[in-house]
Amino acid sequence: MKKIIYVANVRLPTEKAHGVQIMKMCEAFGRSGAVVELVVPDRHTHIGGDPFTYYGVEQNFIMTKLPVIDSVKWGRVGFLLETLSFAVSAFFHVRGKYADVIFGRDESILYPLSFLSVRRIVWETHTGAWNYFARKMSHRATHIVAISQGLKDFYLKHGVSKEKILVAHDGVDLADFAVSYSKHDAREYLGIPKDIRVALYVGRLDGWKGVDTLFSSARFLPEGITTVVIGGEEHQIETLKAEHPKVMFLGYRPYRELARNLRAADVLVLPNNGKDEISVSFTSPLKLFAYMAAGLPIVASDLPSLREILDEDTATLVEADNPLALAKGIEGILSAPDRARVHATNAKKKVETYSWNRRAESILGYMFPRET
Repeated sequence: MKKIIYVANVRLPTEKAHGVQIMKMCEAFGRSGAVVELVVPDRHTHIGGDPFTYYGVEQNFIMTKLPVIDSVKWGRVGFLLETLSFAVSAFFHVRGKYADVIFGRDESILYPLSFLSVRRIVWETHTGAWNYFARKMSHRATHIVAISQGLKDFYLKHGVSKEKILVAHDGVDLADFAVSYSKHDAREYLGIPKDIRVALYVGRLDGWKGVDTLFSSARFLPEGITTVVIGGEEHQIETLKAEHPKVMFLGYRPYRELARNLRAADVLVLPNNGKDEISVSFTSPLKLFAYMAAGLPIVASDLPSLREILDEDTATLVEADNPLALAKGIEGILSAPDRARVHATNAKKKVETYSWNRRAESILGYMFPRET
């Protein structure tokens, strides 16, 4: 039975997608037979409750919170101070433990840990980092997990051996979508009118997510089609409501509600921008796999990162950063119910290959090729 220590410099619970990814992967590693310890900083979080309950994951792994200087709120200097304090805490915590693998997403945390006497250091990369620690980890890591082919290509161009890199796209917990929620009940719960058609976006309102294009596209939609947004922070939403009166902002909702909330939509929108390299080439959005599992039509930006998963048989792909094209894509798929149904069916079938459990088994087989 393999022992994995997953080290992650994140506060848990968090409203950010990486919290979902980390918790679901630890659960999936545990389901695949590994003994897992998740090591995180003991930071304040405004989200109350137990992380296992918050994310709806099985408690089949241990979570250890280490003392740190909780200074992230002080800006960049505060973040660096917190990172340094967590790196020190993690080093001394891991030093006295046996593990077959130290696994993590943070190159600056993994680098000092790579000097400990463990057999495997696995770096999961998400952003195409090539800073000092990333360059060091590209050599010191025994294995690198890239969440997209675009990321693998990036590291190949920097001289990393192709045998060292596994592409493992993000995934979804299909069990979350096994329960059937009605559109009526979902809309009643969210307070969405029953007599409109809804183009729904769920997620953070960061610039590279393409939300500015989404908001601008709302003014091109005909009466009866409403853009609805779940996500964002209170201070963002107050401003955006005034700037975009045609968009319905519902605010942040807990992850455990995601499967039900998606059912309120007629079409799901993924408007990633075409200007940021992470968006264009590197990302593997968790919301994409959730959208596919929801069994609803998808309108998405036509970008290489999304083309790794989607095609014309599974989604309506439109020019990135073009509000009119996005609006026409939304209106077009809503006016073609047969095509929408085919897209949704194809996407739901395809996403079965992107479960967290399959991802964990693939990574374990990659880390222990002769032992699994």
